Amino acid sequence: MSTSAAGAKHVDGIGTLTYQRALDIARNTEGDLNVSISNYLEDPLAIIWTRICTEPTTCLLTKAEFAVFNFFVQRFEGNALAIEAITRYWWTVTSESGDD
Repeated sequence: MSTSAAGAKHVDGIGTLTYQRALDIARNTEGDLNVSISNYLEDPLAIIWTRICTEPTTCLLTKAEFAVFNFFVQRFEGNALAIEAITRYWWTVTSESGDD
């Protein structure tokens, strides 16, 4: 597996992975997820969770970060920090779109 400066990785047998492509593959996989894809998504998840924990009232996830976090959201079921981060994300998205 090789990594580009933009975070994309080439995985043998799969091709180039971006977060979005890895999520698309993961969502459409029945059964066990390919280990390379799982590992690729675990790295940003760890970074995202660290940010949420160190910035519990101010961490605002990007669209890409939210997509990764949301894929693994069951891991954080009932966790107050996770709930607040998700609420903050949706509040910001809704506010930016002009919806009330």
